[in-house]
Amino acid sequence: MSSLPEVPAAAGVYPITVRWSDMDAYQHVNNVQYLRLFEEARVYAFKDWFGRDRDLIDEGLLVVSQSIDYLVPMEFAYAPARVAVWCSGVGAASFDLGYAVGGPEGDDTVYARGRVTLVAYDLAGQRPRRLGGAEREALAAVSGEPPVLRGDRALAARGGRA
Repeated sequence: MSSLPEVPAAAGVYPITVRWSDMDAYQHVNNVQYLRLFEEARVYAFKDWFGRDRDLIDEGLLVVSQSIDYLVPMEFAYAPARVAVWCSGVGAASFDLGYAVGGPEGDDTVYARGRVTLVAYDLAGQRPRRLGGAEREALAAVSGEPPVLRGDRALAARGGRA
C-alpha cells in the first residue's frame, strides 16, 4: 500500500472501507466517521506493531484526547480509503498517534489529519499503568513527527500561549 503525502515512512497504511451509511446530507463522509476510520486503522496497526499473540488493546487502553483537521470533503468510493497511522510521542503511561486519511489507491489527496492520545490502562486495578519496555520498543519502531494541525499553527502564531 503506497504512502501518503506528509506521512512518516514508518507509518502503517491500512485500507479501510468507507460505507455508504457514512455519508451525510451533503454527500460526503460525515465528520464523526473519521473517528471510526482512526479506530479501525489503530486496531490493524496494533496487531502489526505488538504481535498477534498479545495486543495492547486486550491489556487495557483508553482514548483520552482526539483532534482532527478536516481538509477536503471525502465522497463515497467503492475502493477503500487509506488510513496512515504512526506513533508521534510516548510518555510514561500514554502515547500519541498521528493519522492521515487518504483516498483510495491512486488518489493521494489527504482528506483529514489527526492525533489521538491513548493511555495504557490496568483493567483489573482500574487505573493507568506505565508502558513496558517491549511496548516502548514497538512504538519507537513506528515513530515519526506529529501531524501539524490548525490549532498547532494558531498556538505558534500566538507565541505558544493558549
